[in-house]
Amino acid sequence: MSKLNLIIKREYLTRVRKKSFIIGTLLAPVGLLVYFLVIVGLTKYEGGGEVKVAVLDEGGVVGIIPDDRGVRYIPASDKTLEQLKSEVLEGTYNGVLQVPTLGSLKQKELTVFYYSDDKLAPEKRQYIEKRIADKVRDFKIDSLRLDRTSIETLDTDVSIDPESIAKEGEDESKYTIGVGLAIGGIMAFIMFFMVMMYGQMVMRSVMEEKTNRIVEVMMSSVRPFQLMLGKIIGAGAVGLTQVLAWIVLSGAVMFLMPFLVDVDPQAMQPPPGAGAAIDPEVAQGEAFRLFQELGKQNWPMIVGSFLIFFLGGYFIYSSMFAAIGSAMGDDYGEGQALVLPVTIPIILAFYIVAFVGIRNPDSGLMVFASMFPLFSPIVMPFRMAFSPPVWQVALSLILVVASAFFFVWMAGRIYRVGILLYGKKVTLKEIGKWLFYR
Repeated sequence: MSKLNLIIKREYLTRVRKKSFIIGTLLAPVGLLVYFLVIVGLTKYEGGGEVKVAVLDEGGVVGIIPDDRGVRYIPASDKTLEQLKSEVLEGTYNGVLQVPTLGSLKQKELTVFYYSDDKLAPEKRQYIEKRIADKVRDFKIDSLRLDRTSIETLDTDVSIDPESIAKEGEDESKYTIGVGLAIGGIMAFIMFFMVMMYGQMVMRSVMEEKTNRIVEVMMSSVRPFQLMLGKIIGAGAVGLTQVLAWIVLSGAVMFLMPFLVDVDPQAMQPPPGAGAAIDPEVAQGEAFRLFQELGKQNWPMIVGSFLIFFLGGYFIYSSMFAAIGSAMGDDYGEGQALVLPVTIPIILAFYIVAFVGIRNPDSGLMVFASMFPLFSPIVMPFRMAFSPPVWQVALSLILVVASAFFFVWMAGRIYRVGILLYGKKVTLKEIGKWLFYR
């Protein structure tokens, strides 16, 4: 056990003290900050400047249109179309918007014409179409002498509030599905990212020591299984250290974001005609119910099970990556055929969650995937947010833990042969034979 501790300590300290690790750990939150700044800058950016549009309202349908989103609407019904076209060529306007007369109040479609030699940006085109559609709607309402208040009462938001019959006190709300999808999706993504990243970290570590012939010296005093297990645990500890550092630094970055980014509250309001403003009291009540739904989640069970699934999935895939790293030679490109069978189950599990889980977390495929050890480290944490049956969670935990021991044992048998094998291109068939060598 003392030798295993030394291997773990060496693997951990060697990587943590590297400049690349320190720089990568520190720069990741900075990159996150730059990413958010770029996103905010892109949302505020309006290319092309202001567009002056002369509005030729032939039927008196739209009237005066307020300026919005970089489009300036200038009434010009007192001029002819040919005069306006000439003024566009002279640079007075950027374009002419011709709004024809409505043939009938029952007309469902209206084509307006925009005359200009300059292309109209798709975004500004959508803004103009929305403005004209709102104005035409208002014109029809006024022409038919309809009561606007009565019309607004026709729209009704319908939401399903599930009510339990046998299990009183366990009723769901309209937020249950959304909260479950958010929690499950985040956990599935974290599991996918961490297993892929840290598993391949173990593989690269094994390949480096095999290429540099350092492993030959270490094998003289350490059993192959201890060496492999020490690398897996040490690399996992490095990954957890990096994740904890990212969480702390990212929290600091998010705290500083409001001080670094000036967000205009007016810009967050919907444009005129896009719908009524949200009542602050209603928004506060909705936020309270959302946090209430979050509080109803069984967090101790979710977090505890997530950690067990993470450790199980990490040991399963890291052991396979370590075995592949021991069998690969100097050329990483030639070993891609060995890496592919390991990465396919991880990617497939993520796709199952992304395309099936979000539609029905309790479907037959999801239940099977949450039990299958190669899929369950990613699929079952997603289902945990939807309160699956306890027996399914327990069975999945047992299977993933037992599989972790099995895959570590199997990888150890491959590792002891492949780590000292040089100058030979290995196939999957030959790796299978190594499992039965004595």
